[in-house]
This record gives sequence, structure tokens and C-alpha cells, in this order.
Amino acid sequence: MIENYNDFVRELMTAGFSAASPSGKAGRIFSLVPCAWTDTEPYDGPVRWHTGDTDTDPWQWKMRVLTERNDIAYGKTFFGSAGYITEKWYPCFMAARRHGETAAEAYENGRLSRTEKRICDTVAAYGRLRTDELKALGGFGREDGFERALTGLQMKTYLTICGHTRKRNRAGEEYGWDITIVTTPEDFFGEKISRAAANISPENAYEKIREQILKLNPGADDALIGKFIYNT
Repeated sequence: MIENYNDFVRELMTAGFSAASPSGKAGRIFSLVPCAWTDTEPYDGPVRWHTGDTDTDPWQWKMRVLTERNDIAYGKTFFGSAGYITEKWYPCFMAARRHGETAAEAYENGRLSRTEKRICDTVAAYGRLRTDELKALGGFGREDGFERALTGLQMKTYLTICGHTRKRNRAGEEYGWDITIVTTPEDFFGEKISRAAANISPENAYEKIREQILKLNPGADDALIGKFIYNT
């Protein structure tokens, strides 16, 4: 039973990936997070959502992963919902989802939208950016579908979340809600991540991930597995 953050990280490093919530399509494939916030299954452990406790609140675990570790990616990676992928398994997801293409090549081949390409270009030019900064620097308006494109790029493994921050007033005091910071997986993990992905064919990546899913969840729906892996 996972009772705290350290339990979660230990099991995640073994599993390789996990939905950030037990609900939804991604949770039906595999999630390490206890179902402590719904009535769908019995649970009497210490994990509780949205308490603010950094040890037992899964909402806080993503903050700790991004702050304390550099070998676990967190973002909207599965079905447009949040998930975790370890450094060991990220190249497989990159190989399956990128088809060996750079962002520019993916755009030319119709796999990235114009907005997605503009976001990639902006991050390439400025480096790690808060999403509000990224939106402003890229000149994105409401009609551009910025949020959808940001999610799409995380699912396609061209972007990942690398932290959260808050705005500061003139006195240096933080205010408002947390703001996501994004970057490329190559920046987050290092260039070795894309080199590792280049050595894996999309077909082999699919089989490796599928085999691992079935170890973690032997009853996973096969059609859903394919969508989980290929980002469809």
C-alpha cells in the first residue's frame, strides 16, 4: 500500500509510468495513486487529496517530484490528463509518439498544428518559460487554441512541465495561483533522452510499453492500451 510520497516515488521508479489520478481512461490503464477521494472502492489509508500535506496529498506529490528530482517527468501525458513517466521509460514514449521527427519535421508532415509549432519555436528561442510568459512572447490570442496546443505538445513529448511558480509584486511578494513552467524533454532530462529514443523504433517502443502495462495491469483493455501509448 502506498501511504506517502516516498512510497509513491519508490513504486513509480519500478513501474516506470503512472496516471496521476486513478480516475478516467489513464487511471483504467494504471495508476499508483490510491483512490482516496471517491467512493468507488474501499480505502482506509492515510493518503488524502487536497489537504496540503506534502507527504500524503497526491496533489502535492507533483510539486515535490518537479522540485526534488530530475529523473521523473510530470505533465499532461495520457489522454490529455496528468501523468508521470520516469527517465528510463521516457525514450520509449518519445519513440512511439514522435516517429523520429523534430518539431519542425512534425509540422511539415502535419503532425503538429501551427500553434504547436509556434510554441515550440518560442521555447527554443527563450528556454524555460512560465506559460503566461510563453503566451505573451509567442503573441498568442484566444483564437489560437493555446491551452489545447500546450496539452498536445506534452502528449506528443515535445514539451514537459519542469516546475511551478507564482507571480511577484513590486515588493517581491508572491501572489495568485501557481503558474506552470514548461521546457523540452531534452532540456529537462538532457540530450541523452532523444538519443536514446532514436535507437528505438516506434514498433519496438509500443511492444515494450504494452508488455510493461500488462505486467502492471493484466486486465488492461487492449484497444485502450494502444491509445494510451500512441497518444490517440
